[in-house]
Amino acid sequence: MSDDLLQRTAAAIRQSRLIPPGQRVLIAVSGGVDSLVLLHLLHALAQEHRWEIAVVHFNHQLRGRASEADEQLVRRTAKKMRCPVYVGRADVQAAATRDKVSVEMAARQLRHAFFARVARRRKFRTLALAHHADDQVEHFFLRLLRGAGGAGLAGMPPRAPSPVDARLTLVRPLLSAPKSDLIAYARAAGIRWREDASNRSGDHLRNRVRNELLPLLKAKYQTALDATVLRAMEMIGAESKFVETVARDWRRPRQTRPIDRYVRAGDSFTKLSVAVQRKVIQQELIRHKLQPGFELVEALRTGEATWINVSPGLTVCRDAAGLLRLSRTNPLKFDRTRLAVKLVGATGAVSFNGRKIQWRIASARPFDRRAPRPALTENFDADQIGGQIILRHWRPGDRYQPIGMPVPVKLQDLFVNAKVPASRRRRLVLATTKTGVIFWVETLRIADPFKITPQTRRQLTWRQLGATEPL
Repeated sequence: MSDDLLQRTAAAIRQSRLIPPGQRVLIAVSGGVDSLVLLHLLHALAQEHRWEIAVVHFNHQLRGRASEADEQLVRRTAKKMRCPVYVGRADVQAAATRDKVSVEMAARQLRHAFFARVARRRKFRTLALAHHADDQVEHFFLRLLRGAGGAGLAGMPPRAPSPVDARLTLVRPLLSAPKSDLIAYARAAGIRWREDASNRSGDHLRNRVRNELLPLLKAKYQTALDATVLRAMEMIGAESKFVETVARDWRRPRQTRPIDRYVRAGDSFTKLSVAVQRKVIQQELIRHKLQPGFELVEALRTGEATWINVSPGLTVCRDAAGLLRLSRTNPLKFDRTRLAVKLVGATGAVSFNGRKIQWRIASARPFDRRAPRPALTENFDADQIGGQIILRHWRPGDRYQPIGMPVPVKLQDLFVNAKVPASRRRRLVLATTKTGVIFWVETLRIADPFKITPQTRRQLTWRQLGATEPL
């Protein structure tokens, strides 16, 4: 098994051209079986290929003494193999809290930043990582659960630039090897490694996929799950690369487009396949340093010349060729103006920010859906509203329960569904009870908790005046 894995690793490196002869290679070693096996494999191949190898380890300081023991094992192993070793450390938990990201994300960012610093200072251009076939399968399901597209479902490539420094190349020589082969190799070679107890915790989605979901799928649905998923990832990856190439060529000037062998001359953006349309827009968003989320991609794909607000002060739209145009505007601010009004007497009127509203309180009348209702007029249960109201404008986080809905929802979502422009939303007037519950929003339906029912004793009639007659 040990010789077989060594030969397969050498073949994978050769076929994917991962590490050229004479290269200086950093090997990321955590202390677990995967990375220690990778170190031993590359060390065994180094003389033949004239590689100069070194070890790099990052201590995340997440597991107390266990993290220190990991570091000491890596140091001892590197010393025994006569490899230079570079060690970094950081308080990952504190960084995650400070930056308001997950511990996993903070660990990844700090780890890769350290690797890139070492590579830059020590003049390494290649960093070897120990991701294997089991990691690929886990990666597929993690991306699937998060709604990834073809590029994400294709998995980790054997060769890719570092996420923090494009001059550093990440290589993964073990992507075709299952973890069981790595463990067998380690046992046969007498390699000592450390187990990370946190890998058994159910707190992280990756662990639940590894320890719960995948064993269930293998036991109940597909015993050859790993081979099936890896084959699907390879096909998805190939198709995704083709779509990416076609989309990239489409964005070139027409006279230099190799795409024309796939697209008829004169075809417009809307004649492209949906997959290519999405990829064109995704590439455009990335080019403009915007997040290519699915909802934004779809909104741009299906809406030519429609301006979409993507962040405060920035809107974007798609032209007929699928290219994006950006417009920077002054960010819209929320109007904090408010007015407290006491509903004293049987009738009254109030003016607020250019709106005039008349109200009347009277004994409730039987509700007749067929009876005509004057424009801009609503009826409420006066006792549910109370004797004081507040008029104001929309604020972040406002929630509202329109009549017929079982629970309150974000007012922003209602505005989006009703296609109310962002600039107009901030000018609309709304009314709340003294305790802050919204019972009326200009242009929307009344709030469900304040509707007229057979139990209503007093009725508040509310009319927004324009060119209408008084109550």
